[in-house]
Amino acid sequence: MSAPLKTVTESWGADAPDWVIRLAEECADSSQRQVAGRLDRSGALVNQVLKNKYNGDLAAVEECVRGLFMNGTIECPALGCIPSNECQDWRKKSRDRRAANMLRVRMFKACKHCPRNSREKPEMGDRHG
Repeated sequence: MSAPLKTVTESWGADAPDWVIRLAEECADSSQRQVAGRLDRSGALVNQVLKNKYNGDLAAVEECVRGLFMNGTIECPALGCIPSNECQDWRKKSRDRRAANMLRVRMFKACKHCPRNSREKPEMGDRHG
């Protein structure tokens, strides 16, 4: 058993969610730092999730892991079926009112009215969730 999987087993027990196990497997294949970079999150966040000590929005981390490593998708009203992590990225970008191109304008309008966006609280400049 790899060190990340051992950490998950010790920290989460038999109740470890499938996405946390997948996160540990990805870390075992490379490193926590590299996985964190792919998730656009901090290494500390990944470490805390593996150890079941993360006090932030686990649903947001789950959505990112599922989208990037588990082919998780959502139905976007503007773009159709997209990976859930891309939806999360668009929701973050839509908070910036400075539109650089027509797609950003379109997504700003779509995300503004999307029920998935209303459940998130604005992050005070912290892109690492």
